[in-house]
Amino acid sequence: MPSEQNERMRTLTTTQELAEFCAVAAQHPFVTVDTEFLRERTYYSRLCLIQLAFEGDGKTDAVLVDPLSPELTLDPLYELFQNTSVVKVFHAARQDLEIFYVDAGIIPTPLFDTQVAAMVCGFGEQVGYETLVRKIAKQSLDKSSRFTDWSARPLSAAQQKYALADVTHLRQIYKFLSQKIDQTGRMRWVAEEMEILTTPETYVVRPEEAWKRVKTRSSSARFLAIVRELAEFRERYAQERNIPRNRVFKDDALSEIASTKPQSIEDLKKLRLLLREARKGEIADGIVAGVKRGLDVSPDKLPKVATSDDKVNVNPAIADLLRVLLKARSEDTGVASKLIASASDLDAIAAGERDILALKGWRNEVFGEEALRLCLGQVGLCVAGKTVKTIEIP
Repeated sequence: MPSEQNERMRTLTTTQELAEFCAVAAQHPFVTVDTEFLRERTYYSRLCLIQLAFEGDGKTDAVLVDPLSPELTLDPLYELFQNTSVVKVFHAARQDLEIFYVDAGIIPTPLFDTQVAAMVCGFGEQVGYETLVRKIAKQSLDKSSRFTDWSARPLSAAQQKYALADVTHLRQIYKFLSQKIDQTGRMRWVAEEMEILTTPETYVVRPEEAWKRVKTRSSSARFLAIVRELAEFRERYAQERNIPRNRVFKDDALSEIASTKPQSIEDLKKLRLLLREARKGEIADGIVAGVKRGLDVSPDKLPKVATSDDKVNVNPAIADLLRVLLKARSEDTGVASKLIASASDLDAIAAGERDILALKGWRNEVFGEEALRLCLGQVGLCVAGKTVKTIEIP
């Protein structure tokens, strides 16, 4: 006879089983969700396991869902994701949401991300799930199964236990954080952060913009034009074949190609960093064609290279004052300073820029409005005991 623990780790392998669970979950105020996936050998994440739980302590309130089962489709789950009467709770949701958006064009709503909520509640920057389990649920996690092969079947008991813990403890964490946020009146803050996660554009990768992620040492406009063409080709090739972009060619090889500007397949064979597979066939043809397009780009369509006149003219004294103000407001609110404003935000404000995140929404209320008044000389900073306060300047 199976133990209660094994019964609790029930795995759904058919659409009918998933539909029955989702029908019950739809009667509850929230459902916790997590996924296990692999991405080392593919461009898009390969979904290997889904964990779901709703409020309760019985053997049927938390399950594993096997998306690799040939008898299961995720339609019932996607229907639950679109049920606005049930809050979908994730921790660090972005990668999970990308999987569902790429698969079905669906983003769960309403959404609650406990990592974001924890930052708003003073748990620090990008707090991990293990930390929240320890501090809120007063439990410890066995992380030994974290990097196992989630595509292998059958899953071991250790894998199942690890996976299920990612949604069972999440129930208590969600209730604790949502109650604290209600008490502090910060639910609107969390909602503003959720807007980024629930915007489809967040999960759209545009090949023509891939070059912006490539780190290069040269700022030559013609060099960057070639980088732009090569990065776009690589991104499209990787997407179409669902392989990692580094399997096409790596960034260091891309920079080498843009520097040497090979004109033929024979030229490619002389490169030091290019993978052997990229020296022939479609990849080689794509590289040569990309170099040619980069060389042929008209001057008016070259990537814009930042000049000294374009660079932010930061007043270091003002930037230092803003850092002191930010630290004070972070301590006052209990919110991680990096969530309120980044170092680049502070430099931008000190340089006179105003269209930045730190000056919008709840961040403006907490910090931005005072920051602007500080820059304008309308307020100053003073020490009162162990705290820093602003004082009006006549």
